[in-house]
Amino acid sequence: MRLPLVLAAPLLVAGLLLAAPAVAAEVPAPSTDQPLLRSVAAEVDPKALEATIRSLVGFGTRHTLSDTVSETRGIGAARRWAKGRFEAIGKDCGGCLTIATPSDTVTGKRVPNPTQVMDVLAIQKGTSDPDRVIIIAGHIDSRVTDVMDFTSDAPGANDDASGVAAVIEAARVLSKHRFPATLVFAVLSGEEQGLYGGKVLANYARAQGWKVEADLNNDIVGNSRGQSGVMNNTQVRVFSEGTKAVETPEQANGRRYNGGEVDSPSRNLARFLDGLADRYLNAFDVTMVYRTDRYGRGGDQVPVLEAGYPAVRVTEAAENYDRQHQDLRTENGKAYGDVIEGVDFAYLAQVTRLNVTAMAALASAPTPPQGVKIEGAVSPDTKVSWTATPGAAGHRVWWRGTTDPTWRYSRWVPAGTSAVLKDVVIDDWFFGVSSVSADGWESPVVFPGPAGSFESPAPAAAAK
Repeated sequence: MRLPLVLAAPLLVAGLLLAAPAVAAEVPAPSTDQPLLRSVAAEVDPKALEATIRSLVGFGTRHTLSDTVSETRGIGAARRWAKGRFEAIGKDCGGCLTIATPSDTVTGKRVPNPTQVMDVLAIQKGTSDPDRVIIIAGHIDSRVTDVMDFTSDAPGANDDASGVAAVIEAARVLSKHRFPATLVFAVLSGEEQGLYGGKVLANYARAQGWKVEADLNNDIVGNSRGQSGVMNNTQVRVFSEGTKAVETPEQANGRRYNGGEVDSPSRNLARFLDGLADRYLNAFDVTMVYRTDRYGRGGDQVPVLEAGYPAVRVTEAAENYDRQHQDLRTENGKAYGDVIEGVDFAYLAQVTRLNVTAMAALASAPTPPQGVKIEGAVSPDTKVSWTATPGAAGHRVWWRGTTDPTWRYSRWVPAGTSAVLKDVVIDDWFFGVSSVSADGWESPVVFPGPAGSFESPAPAAAAK
């Protein structure tokens, strides 16, 4: 999909009144074209992605319940290898990465005995807004047909060495640059046994008091040929929840009546990624899917959403189920198993470019606006208001038809914290606001009220 128009249709905006002094309306909007995003996208190396996947496949199995002592086989060796890669990248950037290994000992339906689940995080602290956090994640554990089989070879080349490769490559590329917000590169464990790595990550974020603006969970992102033989190397799916997992009954009642079912922060994060792909990537498009995950399935973004943070799942457009959760075998001439031959490294590079572009854009922009409200019942006009955003040179007021998938019209507001849209009836449109820096970095759009707020939960309930 193409980016929404920057200027609204003339008849709709001709009567826009700003709460700021009239002279402020003459201030032009900053250019939103960002050469840095093209630069970081160009730095992604398919050969580096391939090298990471080959190393991970070489550990035989990375099952969560597998060996943690061996240096050559099992989940322990794989996690230590990932930690070593982050340490090497950190050394190259002059110590810009801090390594953390949060863990929890878990038992459950797929973990019969107490088992340590450990994540490996590389944290690149922001220069001026370090509590605001952008995360990219992928899970390092793998499996075969029997989810409890922790001894058989489980290469996990696509599920999810591809996601881990994207995480490590994003760290290599983005560590060469500095950003206002903090970047977190997360290699998770325990996904196949019950999304435990995502829970460890969410608990750690709460304990650290992070204001998580986005979690980009990359899971199964390296295959371009589907099970039916259909080839799709020009699209990637981005799944996003429609309503917040943490909304209260009162918030749900208000949302059901006034709208917001398709405007959670995660959904507007997906729209943000869609726009970036259209502007900065060649022949590569985001397909937004209005679901939290694939039908009846889940990933590590789910516990992050349940902790109250915006998160999306990034997944290839054409899945091949013969290469997922399968014993290595050949039956009736058909090969099964998640082997490296099923990974399209050029396609994975495109997915990785989307991620690094999104992380750089989000971390460079001001925080999304807070306190967004709309007023205008029984009025021909709509008033949109928000609280002042630190670091923002101005804001854009957005609106679209209630059945439009993406934001259609916008108006630049260079000063003040409100605007009145003349002859734009509140009943007929959805509204939102984004914050814009003086050099043109723009946040995702925020839908009014609790349904669309990006604000993170308080850290007091962490790790309980």
